[in-house]
Amino acid sequence: MATTNSRSLDCAKTEPFELKNRQTSAANRAHHWWTWRLFGLLFLLGLPAWAQAKPTLIWLLRDMPPLTIFEGPKKGQGVIDHLMPMLIAGMPQYEHTLMRVNRARGMQMLHEASFTCDPSLIWSKERAQWIAFSIPAFRAVSNGLVVRQKDRDVLARFLVDGEVDLAALLADGKEKVGVVAERSYGELVDNLLRQAPKDALTPHYGNDALNSLLMMQRLGRLQVVLGYWPEIRYQAHLAKIAEDELLFYPIRGNAKYLSGYIGCSDTPQGRQAITEINQQLRTLPHDQLNQRYADWLDPDRREGYLEQARTFFEQQAAQ
Repeated sequence: MATTNSRSLDCAKTEPFELKNRQTSAANRAHHWWTWRLFGLLFLLGLPAWAQAKPTLIWLLRDMPPLTIFEGPKKGQGVIDHLMPMLIAGMPQYEHTLMRVNRARGMQMLHEASFTCDPSLIWSKERAQWIAFSIPAFRAVSNGLVVRQKDRDVLARFLVDGEVDLAALLADGKEKVGVVAERSYGELVDNLLRQAPKDALTPHYGNDALNSLLMMQRLGRLQVVLGYWPEIRYQAHLAKIAEDELLFYPIRGNAKYLSGYIGCSDTPQGRQAITEINQQLRTLPHDQLNQRYADWLDPDRREGYLEQARTFFEQQAAQ
């Protein structure tokens, strides 16, 4: 009995003590778990913006001098080439990816529900239905028609005060006009192209579309090419086509200059990006961009371009 009582007393002393230790240990573990969870939450909240995942903004670029230049002696010296680093630096909230595409592929991507932007678009009512556009980003000389000197008579009967009546030329249908597929040439010209007989146009869809059209022209397979003179001059130079072999004619009724815009996919992300892009465009040094574009023009056209571009952006800043 004594032995039994001794064991009972020992048991009475031991069991509550072990239970207390277990309770204390469980409480400590719970305390530590909550402490580490709180610490982890505070750590995440305290992370700088660059350490957190950022949306990826895809920029769609084409080889289109004097805006973007992919290869050659003036690689990376275009107006948009100069603009892009400034835009990217001013929008650190995104990861930026540059993607080279042709015009048709670029339009397809902007149609999709992707987060894409194109820095060198011409605004049109049709495009504005599915692209979110910025305020004007740059000014450019309007497009016109180019023929070889030896083929100048092809346009002679369509000239009015040195400008081509494009509507009459297209309606006549005897000479096809080479165009870059999916490119906008401004509302007036775009409307004329839409109304033209199908066999009046020769569209080219390739990555090097304009150069291909100029080669067709040089080989006599095409007489008339529609395009922007600074771009045509540059491509002709690369193709070893002497500048004095070509003649450039403005289009009757077309404005002398037009605006270039940045366009993004018309999604919540795209529209938000346009708001932020507009903030950047209002503070960018437009005089630098204007001068870069002017350097591509004939010397006798530079002063007039710079004056109108300066006035244009001053008026935009005042709005």
